[in-house]
Amino acid sequence: MKSVLIVFNQANTERVEFLLDELKIKGFTLFEEVQGRGSRNGEPRRGTHTWPEMNSAIMTVVEDDKVEELLLTVKKLDNRNKKIGVRAFVWNIEAMV
Repeated sequence: MKSVLIVFNQANTERVEFLLDELKIKGFTLFEEVQGRGSRNGEPRRGTHTWPEMNSAIMTVVEDDKVEELLLTVKKLDNRNKKIGVRAFVWNIEAMV
């Protein structure tokens, strides 16, 4: 099993949930109003007057064979609008209950 954390501009919330539905990934946890700045060319997302936009994040746990397709789909979404941005991070799940 793998955990995938997807961090995205709040403008992409419906799109990210739609891609999970399309990939038949049912379970996830949504974190709203996530603050930060991308490591490449990202501008801050702080919810302030100066940096008004905010991010959200979704964490899901999927079977190993779903990871590649999920990452490719996230990359396609990112390519649609580089300015808005979406990133995905993957790590191993050693155990769960």
